[in-house]
Amino acid sequence: MANQEDNLFKNVISHAKEYGFIFPSSEIYDGLSAVYDYGQNGAELKNNIKEYWWKFMTLLHDNIVGIDAAIFMHPTTWKASGHVDAFNDPMVDNKDSKKRYRADVLVEDAIAKMEEKIDKEVEKAAKRFGESFDAAMFKSTNPRVLEYQKKIDETNARLKDAMSNGDMAGMKQLIIDLEITDPVSGTKNWTDVRQFNLMFSTEIGSLAEDASKIYLRPETAQGIFVNFLNVQKTGRMKIPFGIAQIGKAFRNEIVARQFIFRMREFEQMEMQFFVKPGEEMKWYEFWKEKRLKWHLALGLGNDNYRYHDHLNLAHYANAACDIQFNFPMGFKELEGIHSRTDFDLKSHEKYSGKKLQYFDPEDTQNFIPYVVETSVGLDRCFLGILSKSYQEEKLEDGSDRVVLRIPAPLAPNKVAILPLTKKDGLPEKAQAIMNDLKYDLRCFYEEKDAIGKRYRRQDAIGTPYCITIDHQTLEDDTVTIRDRDSMKQERVRIADVRSKLIDACSINNLLRKI
Repeated sequence: MANQEDNLFKNVISHAKEYGFIFPSSEIYDGLSAVYDYGQNGAELKNNIKEYWWKFMTLLHDNIVGIDAAIFMHPTTWKASGHVDAFNDPMVDNKDSKKRYRADVLVEDAIAKMEEKIDKEVEKAAKRFGESFDAAMFKSTNPRVLEYQKKIDETNARLKDAMSNGDMAGMKQLIIDLEITDPVSGTKNWTDVRQFNLMFSTEIGSLAEDASKIYLRPETAQGIFVNFLNVQKTGRMKIPFGIAQIGKAFRNEIVARQFIFRMREFEQMEMQFFVKPGEEMKWYEFWKEKRLKWHLALGLGNDNYRYHDHLNLAHYANAACDIQFNFPMGFKELEGIHSRTDFDLKSHEKYSGKKLQYFDPEDTQNFIPYVVETSVGLDRCFLGILSKSYQEEKLEDGSDRVVLRIPAPLAPNKVAILPLTKKDGLPEKAQAIMNDLKYDLRCFYEEKDAIGKRYRRQDAIGTPYCITIDHQTLEDDTVTIRDRDSMKQERVRIADVRSKLIDACSINNLLRKI
């Protein structure tokens, strides 16, 4: 199964390049590790995902507004946020393969393998006992499952302890005790574990000797926190309210791999929701549910999503969970929902010397709001949609096709306009139809090659509809609309085409499902 998934992932990556979705950055110079460019179709899909998220946040919630903060920030920002002192990953090298890994990820992978063993035991027992099988009872009584669970719990406790105390020797001991081998060399010949700060730094100032060290932001959230009062006062916002932002962030990842899943330059879609202290758990549950509904409305399959509660909480959080997605390499984090308490505003208040408090006119008191955060990786969202949309199909006539079943509202092009031939006035008629549609829908015009070949190309880039203009069109003003997914064709009056397609491709109709 793993091999099948590897092949799928490789096929998705090569398809993304061949059809203008994603290119390796500066490829003519042999590229740059873990940096990618979005091509012409990738940029459109990415913009559509952004629009879907932005509209969800700012149109559907009248107490959420959006901002666009600068990438560069005063360096003290990162001192206050804890990134200068604590934004480190534990790093370990294998002496034989010379490969570098995040030590905590190696341990988490080992825990995941133990969890898989429990799942296999449950599956075997379910087959043996049939319908009368009680999974919960089995897990709580089966000696082998209990043994695995005990080891998982012990490992989690030790990992949490080592991470929160910065105990690198304890982390190394955990790798030794779990007998973790390097996936490349197969050996257990590890270096000591050491800390590695993930922030990129640069200098600002015209003269080298006067230059100040500043950082490329490792997250977009701090731009929201430092603007909390600006937005609250100018927008006359009442708590609870949220501030949304889409923007680039930069992390010097130790191990950047798995295509666009983990990159050094990436984009986040974040919303910080400011609430009364004591009400944060209510809003944490609210946003957990709301955000999952946003994902499910895309129709990529409900079983491809799951919640994963954090056992190892960040120092500022009192609750945290991920919405995980079933990527080609298994279930991984897609979005994080965190209850950040008042850590950020309190810390910025302390470091800046400025009051970052909210005056509640009902209680006539000032307080520092608590924050519930939703943070989704735009690139991961893109990868999830691309990988689940990619399908290789065997058709009834024995031929093959590759189709991207991208949800129609997000597809790069909504409709392809295809005159059957390049003569008899068909291209002119096709151009007239395109000129009418292009203000509402992104259209793609093509008249080269046989119609079947053109259909296949549109399937491969995920265009949901193709309009074919033929000789009958000239007689009765009807065209053929072909549906990408079913490949069914229907004859439609030109006058009805626009409303039919706008309805099917509307992001607003997608939002109505949430």
